[in-house]
Amino acid sequence: MTVTTIERLADHIGETVTLRGWVHNRTSKGKLHFVMLRDGTGYVQCVLVKGGVGEELFEQVSRAGQESSLELTGHVEADERAPGGFEIKVSDGRVYQLVEEYPITPKEHGPDFLLSRRHLWLRSKRQWAILRIRDAVITSIRHFFDERGFVCIDSPMFTPSACEGTSTLFEVDYFGEDKAYLTQSGQLYAEASAMAFGKVFCFGPTFRAEKSKTRRHLTEFWMLEPEVAFATLEDIMQLAEDLIVRIVGDVLQRRRRELEALERDLSLLERIQGGFARITYDEASKILLEHPGSEFVAGDDFGAPDESILSGLHDQPVLITHYPKDIKSFYMKEDPANPSRVLCMDMIAPEGVGEIIGGSQREEDLDTLLASIAKHKLPKEDFEWYLDLRRFGSVPHSGFGLGLERVVGWIAGIEHVREAAPFPRLMSRIRP
Repeated sequence: MTVTTIERLADHIGETVTLRGWVHNRTSKGKLHFVMLRDGTGYVQCVLVKGGVGEELFEQVSRAGQESSLELTGHVEADERAPGGFEIKVSDGRVYQLVEEYPITPKEHGPDFLLSRRHLWLRSKRQWAILRIRDAVITSIRHFFDERGFVCIDSPMFTPSACEGTSTLFEVDYFGEDKAYLTQSGQLYAEASAMAFGKVFCFGPTFRAEKSKTRRHLTEFWMLEPEVAFATLEDIMQLAEDLIVRIVGDVLQRRRRELEALERDLSLLERIQGGFARITYDEASKILLEHPGSEFVAGDDFGAPDESILSGLHDQPVLITHYPKDIKSFYMKEDPANPSRVLCMDMIAPEGVGEIIGGSQREEDLDTLLASIAKHKLPKEDFEWYLDLRRFGSVPHSGFGLGLERVVGWIAGIEHVREAAPFPRLMSRIRP
């Protein structure tokens, strides 16, 4: 017998196949059982008729509660009225385990209850849809960079120093001798990799110990960080725009049914075609200062309310460039036309999502970088290896960081990024 998956049923119309999965829900009407089966790839209705299957199987299925595990064999029929467009007329099968009193029922549960049972909550249709979208985003990212000749060179997660300030670091006892930290970013090491390979990206978990409880923050999240030798700010802004257009297009193509399961407004995603607006920090500041109700203070970095105002003016992401030097990281290159500004950019997604990408042209001049390290009161000895990149074959180079969960949350249309991570880590949660 052919064993297949629900997402491949279109290849088996009119055939008899075997599916293995779990009971999403079941209803029984006399001599009929209607089992909504899920197998991780999709959902399909399976119909068991008394007399059409063995008596033992029919009786067992009558007691199969939510998440009971089973194997069903039956005839595949196309049915536009059925969920997923197919129905299985069951002729045989077996039950692996009968489940009673599954803790996550169809009724409403609070977020704390669900997060404490995240290992089971992953099985819900909403979480299934979100995390399959996440998978498609990751696949799209890797294909995009592979097709453009980038090499994946992952950066270490243990680092001896900070790259974006010490206040948001998780400190780790490293064999009782040296202090180590969980990385905030793989960027500095990606710069070294770019000097060896030209075009690279690292893609993995990063950690921020900032005490934030907003819907946009996790303490552990995945970040994509491409770094390109001989690239300017303009080059990586175009790279970032091309990447987002590709990701959204791929998800619309591969995960449309998951987006529909989330009741996502697809027209908002179909607008993402490129040609993103680009405005400077000063232009954005003027908009905020003139906006009714805005509490923005000139010279400050943008907060979540500011980003929401700015994104609300655009149907597509907007790129904000040339921030004040004093509020940005030490490694960003000064704007030659205005030394009080740096050659950087943030990409703000629409629908109030906020920043999804941040990047810059890096300072390639040794003396300027030394002065910046001193100004930020960073220990020079911790950055000697980084300074070597400016001593030996320094070139203009640029890169950016993309927060995976924020991108997934935006595309999926979810309120809090905690649902965009399989097992989210928050200020108040490290279990399960």
